[in-house]
Amino acid sequence: MLQHESGIPLFNALSLPDEKGVNKAYLDIMLEEDLPVLCINRSKHTHNLTPFKPLYDRDPSFWRKNSAEEYFLTGYGLTRLKELAIAKTGSWNVVTAEEEIVEEEEAPSDTSPEETDFGSDYHTIAQMSAEEKIERLSQDKIQLDELINKKSRDPVVIAEALASTTRDAAMINHSVLEKIIDFAGEQAKAYSREMVLYTNEIVKASTRLLSENVFSDELMKTIMEKSKGIVFQHITRVYLNGVAFLAYFNNKISSSSAVIKIRTSFNLKYRKFYQALLPHIDHYDLTVDHVFMEGLKVIPPDKFSKWSLGFLIHDLGKAADIEYHEGEASYDRNKVVNHVRVGYNSIAEKTNYPKEASLIAGYHHEYYGDPDGYGPYRNELQELKSQIADVKQNYCITSEMDSILVFRALAYFPAKVLEIIDVYDSLTDPHRVYRASMSSEEALTLMYREFIIKRRKIDPILFDIFTGFIREKEAVANEK
Repeated sequence: MLQHESGIPLFNALSLPDEKGVNKAYLDIMLEEDLPVLCINRSKHTHNLTPFKPLYDRDPSFWRKNSAEEYFLTGYGLTRLKELAIAKTGSWNVVTAEEEIVEEEEAPSDTSPEETDFGSDYHTIAQMSAEEKIERLSQDKIQLDELINKKSRDPVVIAEALASTTRDAAMINHSVLEKIIDFAGEQAKAYSREMVLYTNEIVKASTRLLSENVFSDELMKTIMEKSKGIVFQHITRVYLNGVAFLAYFNNKISSSSAVIKIRTSFNLKYRKFYQALLPHIDHYDLTVDHVFMEGLKVIPPDKFSKWSLGFLIHDLGKAADIEYHEGEASYDRNKVVNHVRVGYNSIAEKTNYPKEASLIAGYHHEYYGDPDGYGPYRNELQELKSQIADVKQNYCITSEMDSILVFRALAYFPAKVLEIIDVYDSLTDPHRVYRASMSSEEALTLMYREFIIKRRKIDPILFDIFTGFIREKEAVANEK
């Protein structure tokens, strides 16, 4: 939903100064970047953000014709076109001032009371005995294994199985962690041992199925139908989208052309952002290899599994204080910070989950050290700097746990991925209580503007890959 949105007509942005032709340089940028265009139909009271290229492919002069649709450049699309136009041509030849386009009242949420907490199913899970919880996880593992072994698979059945088994694992893990929070370390690990083993197996099976169904639109629809708690809908969506994105990332990075494109566009698109993060690195020495310490490489199976596990249990610190997400009037930063601390400490000290999983839970709100972020990494780094004043990181992101633990980079790769997916899900959540949900393009636009341009919070290269993932997934869904 748009409020006080400002921008310029697409016709003005793509016209030559005399309005007698199309500005070919600007048009090429629009096509190459596939920038979002705001389409408004005032008679139908509709508006939506749509990538430029599909509109152009259908009609190469669509914005120059009289029709019910009006087209505007706003937010990210306008900012990006102006930025690249100046970089490529040395000037910005659009003299039209930005104008307010549309203002709409936010629609009230129709979320029912039972969906504003953990959901009705959680109470049932929490009341189970330890043996019953393990039996539920065991049956979930069997269900997934049977699907893997089938030659012919129904996408709807797969979606239902992934949604229900992920939900079960998240709820059981949450209920067990709540129970053992006051146990001594070894006692807690002994109590949770079988849960950890079965959850690991469920993650391995579900990641295999997800890797084969990266663009399944049926998944998200099924999650909404099968899950009744906002918290566990969020955890389930983030996990499934996160695993699907890692599979998409591997597919992209396995193509040398994708890596080459990032390297060749680094100076124009990304250098300024990373120079601010690594000011001690000489401008001419700053390359993609300073961004990704180990380079842009395919995620190996062992890391893929551990990171996926971290995505599943990343928000298990949300316990009694969960209300902070469901109403901005009761927002309490201390509660927000506490959920990360509780999750990080509980996973690390009370379970035998791999260290990588606890780091993901602890680091997924660090935001490259931005003041809005929080987490143990910045606290531990600050403590180190108080002892060794000239400590510096020469890399932005590392995928190696040992490297992040000794502060060789600013951020941990899976946590930077999770930051993006976590923010995107909160903006597009159809059951948001405190404000209306956004379309995918509206969310991507806001994230680029607020989390990359205005503040250096999320990673722009990973964000661009994620944007491709979302758009390709929606394109596949629209073809069905």
